[in-house]
Amino acid sequence: MKVAIFGAGAIGGFLGAKLAAANADITFIARGPHLEAMRRDGVTLHSGNDTIIVRPRCLADPAEAGPQDYVVVTLKAHGLPAAAPSIAKMMGPDSTLVTGINGVPYWYFHGLDSPFAGRRVESVDPGGALWDILPPSRVIGCVVYPAAEVTMPGVIEHTYGDRFTLGEPDGSRSPRIEAFSKLLISAGLKAPVRPRIRDEIWVKLWGNLAFNPISALTGATLDQVITRPDLRELCQGMMIEAKDVAEALGVRFTIDVDRRIAGAAEVGAHKTSMLQDLERGRKMEIDALLGAVVEFGTLVGHRMPLCRAVLALVRARAQAARCY
Repeated sequence: MKVAIFGAGAIGGFLGAKLAAANADITFIARGPHLEAMRRDGVTLHSGNDTIIVRPRCLADPAEAGPQDYVVVTLKAHGLPAAAPSIAKMMGPDSTLVTGINGVPYWYFHGLDSPFAGRRVESVDPGGALWDILPPSRVIGCVVYPAAEVTMPGVIEHTYGDRFTLGEPDGSRSPRIEAFSKLLISAGLKAPVRPRIRDEIWVKLWGNLAFNPISALTGATLDQVITRPDLRELCQGMMIEAKDVAEALGVRFTIDVDRRIAGAAEVGAHKTSMLQDLERGRKMEIDALLGAVVEFGTLVGHRMPLCRAVLALVRARAQAARCY
């Protein structure tokens, strides 16, 4: 079974290293000093008290990899449109695309029993280009829970989590998803297959759509956002607006707002990814985490005043910093 990791940074590198250590046929697609270091010295993964070094095939050009059984994409959502033609070079007739990307996926309405079935999500797939280049019928959804960081080129520090929740867009337990789940489990990872993958996507998205932009606007760490009464109230309001929209689209929440916030509080004094990107001058994940949610609100006729206001503010902040 051939597996390519496209965007083999922190999460992709962690996943790929675990698979390579279990003797899977892994190809990393990367670039720059990280690629050079992996080619020269292999991939070093620090996880708890364990350190492993693996030497997968590492390439800059996806065309050199050839068709793969699975192509795992761990880019940030805004990087996917530009990368799609390169990813397509590894997609043979029977290849499967696994999208381990935060936020609303471009294939959200594919395979969904809904009046909106087949609709494109303009916020993350402008003009529907992704839908055409990487057809949703080829996709398995993946919700990523581990946390990892590239501490230096070729070196990955895994801090917590080992679960990659999988789901077919239509909720089926297909042979392709069963096979991929077994592969991940054989590498020591948790890879449950869920029939309602969008419910899982929303539980993670639910906090991110509020915590990330508010932290970027205020410079506050996650614990500060949650413990400061006015910011916590704003988060709660945004999350309630989003929950109403998600439920109008058929999503089921198994936890309430306060429990979701409490779960985030356990992370502590953490800078959200959006704040980190702003501070480092990198493009921010605004549209996949909040823009698409507001787009969904328009779709189902919900005004979402708090989410709309925060979206306008964080877009303006990102534009001023040239991060949007």
